[in-house]
Amino acid sequence: MQKKTAYLGMFLALALICSYIESLIPFHFGIPGVKLGLTNIVVILMLYCVGAKEAIIISVLRILLAGFMFGNPFSIIYSLSGGLFSFLMMYLLKRTGKLQIISISVAGGICHNIGQLCIASIVVENYNLFYYMPMLLISGFITGFLIGILAQEMVIRLNGRL
Repeated sequence: MQKKTAYLGMFLALALICSYIESLIPFHFGIPGVKLGLTNIVVILMLYCVGAKEAIIISVLRILLAGFMFGNPFSIIYSLSGGLFSFLMMYLLKRTGKLQIISISVAGGICHNIGQLCIASIVVENYNLFYYMPMLLISGFITGFLIGILAQEMVIRLNGRL
């Protein structure tokens, strides 16, 4: 039990560090909400190496803590909507056993953007935001693919050590 608690603390710290690093990287294409998704590496690692229950707990805690430390209430709302929808899709796709980590990461990146866009359109009461959807889908695919490659390599190296 203590070993698992230590791992959860380590993963939460790692996720917060990734959030902080991502907040420092000037990664803008003129479209609000486009990010690298570095913390998705931690979520995928946990999903594959530790378990889904622990992964969702750390994901939600990271979103709340990072929102309070580096963001604002709206960033928490947007991150929660994207993070929860992304996690749900990655978890369901992983359970099928038919997709590889990279494909699941791509789906997570795309779903994160869809979740955020849906909440944003509700919050600002403007459904014209969906014009951003094509670019957000492309960016979710690209970042999800890159994060998926990194996560796959990490899972291969860490599996059996946790």
